[in-house]
Amino acid sequence: MLLTDSDLQTVWLTARLAGTVTLILLLVGTPIAWRLARSKAWWTGPVGAVVALPLVLPPSVIGFYLLLAMGPDGPLGQLTQALGIGALPFTFWGLVVASAFYSLPFMVQPLQTAFEAIGDRPLEVAATLRASPLDAFFTVAVPLALPGYFTAAVLTFAHTVGEFGVVLMIGGNIPGETRVASVQIYDHVESLEYLQAHRLSVVMLMFSFAVLLALYAWRPARNKRL
Repeated sequence: MLLTDSDLQTVWLTARLAGTVTLILLLVGTPIAWRLARSKAWWTGPVGAVVALPLVLPPSVIGFYLLLAMGPDGPLGQLTQALGIGALPFTFWGLVVASAFYSLPFMVQPLQTAFEAIGDRPLEVAATLRASPLDAFFTVAVPLALPGYFTAAVLTFAHTVGEFGVVLMIGGNIPGETRVASVQIYDHVESLEYLQAHRLSVVMLMFSFAVLLALYAWRPARNKRL
């Protein structure tokens, strides 16, 4: 089953987008998840709701408001233009920003659950050994939460790979720049190129199944070791 050069280009761009978003959200999502897991302040409810919004909002709604925010007259668009970056819509980095927001709950929620499962005892023991809060976080919390990091990274990567609505609204359909695999499949169907659409869809199906299989197979294996 051979893919065209155009299909291979979209697959590479999709992998690059998903990898970039996953790395960014690992950095951004960790402090958010940690604060949501450890704090009992009133603001954890509103912040948690904002983080979870992409789970319930239609992608078109998210894409529309992100397009306004990143456009030339939007607050983010004005900021990026003032910094000399230019407008983000219909660029690869525009896709990164939009996909990061849309995939945020898939990173934060598994990490928050992992941090909550640690409890207070390991951190209290670290404090009695004169570990600073930062030392305790990196030497105790993060190692104990590694299964959560694995789950969060896999789900974030896979979710970004499969996104369609947000990337189409923010990135459009520019070959080599914003045309990801999901948009390429849509193009094939619109052009009645069902064989090409089928080939690329099978590749995406096999990838998605392999990712989820690895995730669910790893969990029982880890539980047996424990």
